[in-house]
Amino acid sequence: MVDQREQYQKEALLKRLDDVRRRIDDARERRGGDAPVELVAVSKTHPVEAIKVLYDAGIRSFGESYVQEWQDKAQALPDDIDWHFVGRLQSNKARFVADSVALIHSVDRKSVAKALNRRSDEKVNVLLQVNLALQDTKGGVAAEKLPQLFDLVSRYEGLRVRGLMGMPPYADDPEDNRIYFRRLRKALSDLQDYVERKYPERREILSELSMGMSNDFEVAVEEGATIVRLGTILFGKRVYDD
Repeated sequence: MVDQREQYQKEALLKRLDDVRRRIDDARERRGGDAPVELVAVSKTHPVEAIKVLYDAGIRSFGESYVQEWQDKAQALPDDIDWHFVGRLQSNKARFVADSVALIHSVDRKSVAKALNRRSDEKVNVLLQVNLALQDTKGGVAAEKLPQLFDLVSRYEGLRVRGLMGMPPYADDPEDNRIYFRRLRKALSDLQDYVERKYPERREILSELSMGMSNDFEVAVEEGATIVRLGTILFGKRVYDD
């Protein structure tokens, strides 16, 4: 049974955050110490009090997967938080997040793109989701279908594609996922080339690679991640993780 009182103590949260920051920096050094990596603290199912501890420690990017939970937390927390929607978005929920989150990580079909565009007053930053291992349990499209998905999404003037997101299969050994991170990095490079050829007038920069979670984020950073999505390693286990 998870002792939530212990895992959400300020000292425990800050110790885990310091460790994660150090490990990200070390991984960046191993890849050459180039571009920074954005740490998105995936706070779904975790309490507002724990989020406040990380906020006070300088974290501004938090990830949620459920619209109602995110709305409740957003009302209770500072306005300068950059909320990321990291779950699979349903079309009928798009109206709630379109103008209210910094980045949507999981656009993979027309219905979601259309709904976001219809509900947005400003440009909505989105990532196209890639199904790296072609798993039925995960959303996303095959890498070779990214040009078609980009063509579809680019028709909607209310959306701005910023890059790609992918989730490899869970692996006990993080090294097993290196091949998938390399695959996503190549998919982004191929998509950049495609967009440059077909849409030379576009000014959006396709630069974001959202990849890497609590069990494999160091390998993801080594392979070029610009965003890592970390939950358990920061907040501790969720109840349903037991």
